Amino acid sequence: MKGAYSFVRLCENDLVSDTQVAIEATAKILEEKIRTRTARVGIVGLGYVGLPLAVEFARAGFSVTGIDISEDKTRRVNAGDSYVGDIPSTTLHSLVESGKLKATSDFRAVLELDTINICVPTPLRKTKDPDMSFIVSSCQEIARHFHAGTLVILESTTYPGTTDEVVLPMLSRSGLEVGRDFFLCFSPERVDPGNPKFQTANIPKVVGGVTRACTEMGRLFYSQALQQVVPVSGTQVAEMVKLLENTFRMINIGLVNEIALMCDRIGINVWEVIEAAATKPFGFMPFYPGPGLGGHCIPIDPFYLSWKTKQAGIEARFIDLAGYINGQMPHFVVDKVQNALNDRGKPVKGSRIHVMGVAYKRDIDDMRESPALDVVLLLERRGGIVTYSDPHVPHLKLDDFELDARPEESAAEADCVVIVTDHAKFDYAALVDRSSLIVDTRNALKRFTSPKIVRL
Repeated sequence: MKGAYSFVRLCENDLVSDTQVAIEATAKILEEKIRTRTARVGIVGLGYVGLPLAVEFARAGFSVTGIDISEDKTRRVNAGDSYVGDIPSTTLHSLVESGKLKATSDFRAVLELDTINICVPTPLRKTKDPDMSFIVSSCQEIARHFHAGTLVILESTTYPGTTDEVVLPMLSRSGLEVGRDFFLCFSPERVDPGNPKFQTANIPKVVGGVTRACTEMGRLFYSQALQQVVPVSGTQVAEMVKLLENTFRMINIGLVNEIALMCDRIGINVWEVIEAAATKPFGFMPFYPGPGLGGHCIPIDPFYLSWKTKQAGIEARFIDLAGYINGQMPHFVVDKVQNALNDRGKPVKGSRIHVMGVAYKRDIDDMRESPALDVVLLLERRGGIVTYSDPHVPHLKLDDFELDARPEESAAEADCVVIVTDHAKFDYAALVDRSSLIVDTRNALKRFTSPKIVRL
């Protein structure tokens, strides 16, 4: 490091301050490592966000170390056994075999890293307050082994101000100065599990740093492995970007769910309404109703924004209203099932009800916040005898009972079938043929006409 400082001083003819020299020297060293792809990359959190990111940087030629407190995940990564649907095991295995990717539960690995991406969960508490415990615990571990010349990027979705107010103070306790001795950014993850068109490599990457130098370092880093990087003026802008994206979706889904409730009451096919409205070439974007919101982002992220604005004395009325409407959709689905059974002279209690699909969206195995969990529990509480089929979820664990998936042919034995998740693997023609009653919450049976089909 002293040699680097001396080199810069000679080049600048001693006309710059020691502080500026230190900034330039640290930045130049890290820049060179990133540009030559000799920087040692660390990813903290090897879930749906962290593992695909680790794979992309390993593919780009970097040496990547994944850190996760789950020893099962680290063991599977090191064995080349992928547990994330978008990452084939063959891809993971080849990167591990080549020595480009490894995993550990030991945070002492931070001592050897040049960059660290934090990709840990950020759930909500039951009170709808942000749970920062995973970010805090990760940063505490990183701070124990932190060193100069490191780029740290938080990717976990959170409220505006987290990077500056939570992460920065923890890393600054080392005595290192941000923008001079280390670089700190926020970059919102935009992973869409199961999307065949847009994945980590080709989704534009927004990044904002605590300082300009931080932003530029983050931009340089991501541009080595991802197709497009979008720098913004600071961390709070980057944090707000993610919340706007998912709040936009959550509110519009809430709107179309409310329209679905209205259409149901007055006997209009909401799916036909949406399709017709979508023919307008401007000023309209189609959203679709369903049994409720699922996944880690849309049901949760807007409430980070709502919580933050309440701290500023502003009521997030759209967010709270949309959250209420979306939260009522599983109840609406169960009411539809009850009414459909009643029309055939059967109560919910004692009826055999078969749920098709329990993942939060089609063609993935992710159960986070899945509305199917609420639908199954509500049906059980009303006395229904519930079974399910899902090619991606072999076992379902709920509050006080567990279920194993059954073959979809089991639907023929049910008094009512409920399509909650419209997996492509399901044989819908056979389902219509062998079932006596179907409640379709996803318009999966759009091409079928039958009195046995009850649509959302």
